[in-house]
Amino acid sequence: MSLFGGVISITGVSFFLFCVFAILVVGYALGRITIKGVSLGDAGVFIVALLFGALFCSSFVTDAFGAEPVVFDAKWMELIESFGLVLFVTSVGFIAGPKFFANMKKNFKSYVLLGLIIIVAGGLSALGCIALGKYVFGFGADTITDIDGFVAMIVGLLSGSLTSTPAFSAAKATVAPEYQSLVSVGHGIAYIFGVVGVVLFVQLIPKLSKADMERERALIAVKETETAKKKKERTFHFDHMGLCVFSLAAILGTVVGKIKIPMSSQGLDGTCFSLTTTGGCLLVSLLIGHFGGVGKVSLMPAETTLKLFRELGLVLFLVGAGIPGGMDFVANFNAMYFVYGIIMTIIPMVLGYLFAKYVLKLNLLNNLGSITGGMTSTPALGTLIGVAGTEDVAAAYAATYPIALISVVLVSQFLILVF
Repeated sequence: MSLFGGVISITGVSFFLFCVFAILVVGYALGRITIKGVSLGDAGVFIVALLFGALFCSSFVTDAFGAEPVVFDAKWMELIESFGLVLFVTSVGFIAGPKFFANMKKNFKSYVLLGLIIIVAGGLSALGCIALGKYVFGFGADTITDIDGFVAMIVGLLSGSLTSTPAFSAAKATVAPEYQSLVSVGHGIAYIFGVVGVVLFVQLIPKLSKADMERERALIAVKETETAKKKKERTFHFDHMGLCVFSLAAILGTVVGKIKIPMSSQGLDGTCFSLTTTGGCLLVSLLIGHFGGVGKVSLMPAETTLKLFRELGLVLFLVGAGIPGGMDFVANFNAMYFVYGIIMTIIPMVLGYLFAKYVLKLNLLNNLGSITGGMTSTPALGTLIGVAGTEDVAAAYAATYPIALISVVLVSQFLILVF
């Protein structure tokens, strides 16, 4: 890219970073547009990244303008997405850690049950979509001619509607090789509404219910424990920002996330479950955040560090996921599959909310925090923290997320194996 008559030339990695920062600028501006109290927030970055991928990095730019599409190394986008995710979930774990176990002790059964309800509802929605495609509307694409291919597409849509990378990976590993591309297509089509739908939901519900947010914040506040008081007495810090401890948690979390648990008779050569980097970093930072340190040694990063990394990590993740998502969406869009994806996002989200409110009797912020965890929606948690005005909602997300993570992998594999 040349600017000012060629005096300034930006290429390679520099051009990629130029585009990333440009997406952040426009995305934040879009996210600030508020209509009746509802805005996209950080999801504005995701929308702009999607549009960038669709308009400039896909065949659209060639078909519309006869120009060559922008080409980025896929590893650059994977790197920025993974780096952002590590920053975000590790920060969330540290933030939620001090109050996580107290919250879990109080609502453990509710969180586990709600996580299961959301994912089972998603699985049943997927079954319903399979039935509609098989008996009513047909498979919907010339490239899909049998039920196995259609199921692969639906399972991809399910993983995208729940924004679940582990389910996506497990589905690809379970289907026959010739159907793996269909899983990828489905995931890409449904991922967009999977992100935006939950982001809007956690903003609309407090508005529609006319919630008193000050009262709701008081309901989820956890009193200071003796352990929390001891943390204030720790005087030794490796560095004043806590980068050393944060990096240690990220390293340990990555290692834990790579541990594979066989789920078939083929052992490690067959289908395996792992927490992934996301789950591993969340678990490790939760534990370190809970204990806070050893003796006089503090293992807690500074609060300013955690808030900065949480926000930076979230938007980098959205950029890294959004650009290729936009490219895939243009190449593979099908209106029927997009509708199926919407169904598989809305039904589990709404049923989960109603179940938590009327059966489990969870207060609003614990309810919505659990929904973001049950939907495995990282962007929605970032939005909810802003809406709630408190970091305490992260504890509900962290409590529901692991059970949802495991359940969605099992449900995805079940759907494939049954058909």
